[in-house]
Amino acid sequence: MSVINIMALRHSAFYSPLLMAMAGGFLQDEGLTYHYSQATPDNTVVDNINKGSCHLAQSAVATSFSQLEAGEEIDIVHFAQINSRDGFFIAAREPDADFTWDKLIGKKVLVDHFFQPYAMLKYGLSKQGIDINDLDVIDAGDVGKMDQAFRDGLGDYVHQQGPAPQQLEHDGIGYLVASVGELVGPVAFSSLCASRDWLKTDMADAFLRAYKKSLNYVINAPADEIAAYEYEAGFFPAIDKEVLIETIRSYQQLGCWENDVSISRQAYDNLIDVFMYSGLIKKKYAYESVIAG
Repeated sequence: MSVINIMALRHSAFYSPLLMAMAGGFLQDEGLTYHYSQATPDNTVVDNINKGSCHLAQSAVATSFSQLEAGEEIDIVHFAQINSRDGFFIAAREPDADFTWDKLIGKKVLVDHFFQPYAMLKYGLSKQGIDINDLDVIDAGDVGKMDQAFRDGLGDYVHQQGPAPQQLEHDGIGYLVASVGELVGPVAFSSLCASRDWLKTDMADAFLRAYKKSLNYVINAPADEIAAYEYEAGFFPAIDKEVLIETIRSYQQLGCWENDVSISRQAYDNLIDVFMYSGLIKKKYAYESVIAG
């Protein structure tokens, strides 16, 4: 079998369509075995694709904006959608069935400051007439440090990607009260990217066939089947199985995964709106500049 090298910008059940392509045997059915690794600030997706040590990566269309803003040419393009909605949640210290977004005003909120989650939350709040500066926003560090800070008692609310907030709820430390994905609506959130040259290869064709089958599977299969130990649970050994099931079910119900793997122009335009509002880009860049046709 040929080895396909896959890198992840972040590791989460949010990316189940990609994870199940590996864990569910879909790649194997196409004659591929895989090597999976996670990017770090010193070992980036862009560097690995450019030097050929990575064939494709889980990333986000918005990762290309910084290069476009700097006037750089881009060889790496996004060729398939993973998630068509934001996958972050808000967890509170106490259950709150009547939560409204204005309850965050003046409260200590641990916010994920990575560029896209922060921009999405800022934009989503604006749709509710709330300026993010009206919150007492706390930057507690990376996802692990932020989770630990909340567990240690810092903050009234925390902004996290699954399965972290679901694990907080399982542990009786936090309670999910809202979804940023519902707040923002459909958007080109996370995607698969690769070099233009690699996308012309037989390996790329084989991968895409496997990915389409995996995507259809995670949309339609029961969450407990996806989270079975021999499948996706192997990627999350520290997460309680029931938590993983609930996380996958939440993403299915939210509509994060759609059968069409293409990145639509409307989803791209919605992403542009988010990043222009946040001041992270100064103009609308052409769809074709970052997305493979």
